[in-house]
Parts: sequence; structure tokens; C-alpha cells
Amino acid sequence: MVTRTLRAQAIRLLARREYARAELESRLVGAGADLAEVRNILDDLGTQGLLSDQRFAQGVVSQKAGRYSRRSIAGGLKAKGVASSDIDSALREADLDDDAALRTLWQRRYGQLPASDREKARQVRYLQARGFSISAILKLLRSPPQ
Repeated sequence: MVTRTLRAQAIRLLARREYARAELESRLVGAGADLAEVRNILDDLGTQGLLSDQRFAQGVVSQKAGRYSRRSIAGGLKAKGVASSDIDSALREADLDDDAALRTLWQRRYGQLPASDREKARQVRYLQARGFSISAILKLLRSPPQ
């Protein structure tokens, strides 16, 4: 009986949004479920195609593309417990361009060079928080797109 309710809980969670396997496992075990039982249920859901780290990674990449750097997206997926091979294939499929994303994000958010050092620091912090390298940010600020 417990297995059935645990399976139903996992399916309910997956019905709301995609989860990485490790993330869903952590959530179910944190609710007091037995780890071995949770792993068996997740294995079963994976073979049925209801749980997929690759699909989760593709969803996250498509959601964050253009607003975050490849490095930031990959780091977030790694923190969720997604395998490196799934991360690499999702990033490769999306064909992200960090330079274009940086220019587009900066143009949409600011659109003009900073007037003061304080404003420049603010722009740099914003872009760094989205995973872009300091060298790419400073290069953009030295020669902004027209």
C-alpha cells in the first residue's frame, strides 16, 4: 500500500513539471520514504518514460537559453544531479551562443553604456550573476553593439 501511494505521489509531482531523477529522489526521501523503495519506483518510472534526466535537461536549457550563459545552465543542471552526458547533449542540441546571449541580454536590460563607475559595477554584477565571464562583459562594455 505504501509503494502505491509513493508511486502516486511521484506521478503527481511529475504531472506538475519535469524533475531530475536525483531531485525527485531527494524530495520523496525527504518526505520520509525508504530510499530503496524510492529508487525502485523511480527506475520503474524511468523505464516507462515518465522520468527522464535528458528531457529535464532539454527543458531547462530551452527555458534559460538567451538569459543565462552555457556555464551557468550547466552548473545548475549539475547541481540538480543531472549526468554530464545529458547536460552536454542538451547544450549541444540547443546550440547556444554566449556572446549573442550576452549582447542581447545587455541590450534588452540596459541598452546604453554606464554613466558612472557605480552603474558599470551594477551592470557587471547583473551579467556575472547570469554566468557570463568578466572578460566577456568588459569586452562588451568597451565596444557595445550599436
